[in-house]
Amino acid sequence: MMAAAVFDFSATRKAFEAEIHEAERVSSMTLLQERFMKLSGSETEKKSTLDQAFRDVLKDHIVKESGCDVYLSVISLAVDCAKEGLCLGMIPFLMLDDVFSSVTLDVCERVFKFVEDGVSIWKKEPYYTGGKNYLLRMCNDLLRRLSRSQNTVFCGRIQLFLARLFPLEEKSGLNLQSHFNLENVTSYNLKGDDSTMRSEDRDRDESMEMEEGEMSDSHSSFTPIDYNLYRKFWSIQDFFRNPNQCYKKDLWKSFASNSDEVLKCFESHKLDDVQASKKKKEMLAGDGGNVYFAKYLTSEKLLDLQLADSNFRRYVLVQFLILFQYLNAQVKFKAPNLVVTDEQALWIKNATDIVYKLLRETPPDGDQFAKMVQHTLEREENWITWKNKGCPTYDRERPKTETPLKKSRKRAMGEDIKEAEDSKRVNMGSAELTKLWNLCPDNMEACSNAEREFLPSLEEFFEEAIEQSDPEAMVEDEYKVVQNPNFGFRALRLLACRSPHFFQPTNNQFKTLPSYLENILSKLAKELPSPSEELKTDTDMAENEELLDEKKADSPQGPPPLTQEHIDILAEKLGADWKKMAPHLDFKGAEITAIEGDSNEMNTQATQLLVTWQDREGPRATVDIIIAALEDAGMQEISDVVFGEGEESSSS
Repeated sequence: MMAAAVFDFSATRKAFEAEIHEAERVSSMTLLQERFMKLSGSETEKKSTLDQAFRDVLKDHIVKESGCDVYLSVISLAVDCAKEGLCLGMIPFLMLDDVFSSVTLDVCERVFKFVEDGVSIWKKEPYYTGGKNYLLRMCNDLLRRLSRSQNTVFCGRIQLFLARLFPLEEKSGLNLQSHFNLENVTSYNLKGDDSTMRSEDRDRDESMEMEEGEMSDSHSSFTPIDYNLYRKFWSIQDFFRNPNQCYKKDLWKSFASNSDEVLKCFESHKLDDVQASKKKKEMLAGDGGNVYFAKYLTSEKLLDLQLADSNFRRYVLVQFLILFQYLNAQVKFKAPNLVVTDEQALWIKNATDIVYKLLRETPPDGDQFAKMVQHTLEREENWITWKNKGCPTYDRERPKTETPLKKSRKRAMGEDIKEAEDSKRVNMGSAELTKLWNLCPDNMEACSNAEREFLPSLEEFFEEAIEQSDPEAMVEDEYKVVQNPNFGFRALRLLACRSPHFFQPTNNQFKTLPSYLENILSKLAKELPSPSEELKTDTDMAENEELLDEKKADSPQGPPPLTQEHIDILAEKLGADWKKMAPHLDFKGAEITAIEGDSNEMNTQATQLLVTWQDREGPRATVDIIIAALEDAGMQEISDVVFGEGEESSSS
């Protein structure tokens, strides 16, 4: 016989690279597909070679700085090849990751437009299953490179893409345990001695001597704005950052006091509707609607201007409402001791009314804005309930389409009766009642069936009580079962049904039920078989079972099954080498990739490989197959350590 031809990886890769360049030129993958079919080698070998060829061609273009369009043409070609099964579905995402890791952020933003436009493609097979983890990792790496303040729009595009790509219940995108972003700290001047507001207050007092018309134009003349108000105003942001602080008594007092002061300040600083509308038109005319500030500006000089700004006021008031909703909500992962008191609940209710009143008074369109916020928070309660239930999926399986049944002719009553007489069945008018009635044709026989015997025998029920009544048992009276009222009630009912002693007259006067039962037990002990005889019978049965077990042990057995202990030890020994063993257990490349994506720990990946194989093989998952797979993978040492020489010899 002729020896099988050895697959030449280098030559095949160069041939594929040439065909990729030609496919770029003609914008068609037909020639590449024909070349794939003609080349010798297995499907797996050719696929892995084409995967590497695609990445090498893209690397050359990146080194030459060929441009964004050239990068995307090569990636588009890889997408088409993956669709036809010529390469793996994750290759386009690996190529995109190579581009994002090698070019500037400006080019990344242009390339990401291609990723956004293809979201409907990435949701389909073979891309989604094999590449979703690569896409998620790629987007997270890109977000780490971006600045939240300077690249705000690009960050938002990435987040929106991930929201469109993954289903709503995807665990990687959910804050299941309701963690807060504690790193979002608002910094402000905590040193009152260094404050510039004190000198400004003195200047403001000196400038109070002005005409009445000028005072009406100054928004800062409503109430004095000093450092004390500045400190209280910005200290509330720390409670918005970590609402759980409100459950502590000392911190709650500080929060409630500062909040009252801030809300009173908002009430005293009324905003002019005409002035706010004019300012809004100027912002829209100057394209100011897209202005975004990543953090609050906490300068002391800006506080009076911020209090006069309607948007800033709405930001803070909505923060209050979000905090109040969390404090009253039933969150699954909230600690049991995090509960508001009645006094706190009353304060929150009053403060909520004040906040909604201020929102309605804040121009422009205050009433409409307040209704919109209230509606949004009401819908948020539905999401809280959904998260408490474990975020179940909203997708429902479409019912299998079945051929509609033809409407049968309505049968006459006489036909049903005649059919029942012929089959000797009684038709009760309901399927379940008919089934129950016809289980046994003879009602008396059904009632006297042995299976309907629910009362225990005298031997079973009084066995423990008789043993305790024996003086040799040395059981104290208070610990005897006859002292239990429940036992006494059941014993009387059983004696009335099964024992003649219950009806025999006696001259003894029994003051308590336990003393009466002791007298009955002394009579039953003489009639019932002694426990020693039953014990002897049980001993004989136990000896017979031991003999049967010895015979089973002497008889030849099948190969030992793989146990959980084997899996734990073997996973620890394998570590990163589990990938070498996986092909010998008939795991394909896509399955290995899926296991890699589920966890970053090698021991966990190895455990998942063995458990998946055990579930798939069932009773055929034996130690012999594992030992053979380890030997084929060149890991004989691990086999000897885990299973030892004894099990190996027994399997042979």
